[in-house]
Amino acid sequence: MDQHRNDKSNESTGHGLNHSADENAIRNQDAGGVTEQPSQGGVSAPAASRKSSNRAGGELFEWIKALAIAGLLVFVIRWFLVSPFIVDGDSMRPNFHDRERIIVNKILYDIRQPQRGEVIVFHVPEEGRDFIKRVIGVPGDTVKVEDDKVYINGQQIEENYLKEAYEKAHASGDLYNKQDELSDFPNDRFPDGKIPDGTLFVMGDNRSNSEDSRMIGYIPMDRVVGRADLVFWPLNVFHFIGHD
Repeated sequence: MDQHRNDKSNESTGHGLNHSADENAIRNQDAGGVTEQPSQGGVSAPAASRKSSNRAGGELFEWIKALAIAGLLVFVIRWFLVSPFIVDGDSMRPNFHDRERIIVNKILYDIRQPQRGEVIVFHVPEEGRDFIKRVIGVPGDTVKVEDDKVYINGQQIEENYLKEAYEKAHASGDLYNKQDELSDFPNDRFPDGKIPDGTLFVMGDNRSNSEDSRMIGYIPMDRVVGRADLVFWPLNVFHFIGHD
């Protein structure tokens, strides 16, 4: 904030004053006071001081108002538009890693429905925490997962976000989605592959190390927090998140 200079009062020198005035000036100085003369602009020192004080008070009020508005914007953005989250675990490797910080868009799905390939964060009340997974199927889709092949409505989909991981596993003669009783879908726990209205089918990118719709079932839309749009920490991996 700019500092404001008070008008400096003229000191009495005794020139052009009568003897009585000189005595008054000396007495005032002896008492620790300084005689005050009208400024050249015709405004007395106390009036100038009040003007400077009012100006400083006005600027302070403007700063307080600006900070209050900034605080309100941060609150609105933080709680209603976007929110930071920390990736916990390896279920989304190789595209997300443990302890990475992400920004989640919380308003997007108030405007439209989630789409296949988008990475979302959602509540899992049974476990008291949030999960991050990828949307594989939307309401009305029929889903089938068989080894490293994923079928939507009978058509195998290309998962570009896992292309290198698939190629690396297959080059070594292995499957990326390693076989166990819950790797495929539908399975004994969830034998119906058609996604009900108001729900989503999600899977982690790390297929053989992910607790997802193959184990916990379809995800109700009212549990979805939003779409993961940005990795902002660590800084060396800062990037916007692709969704195809």
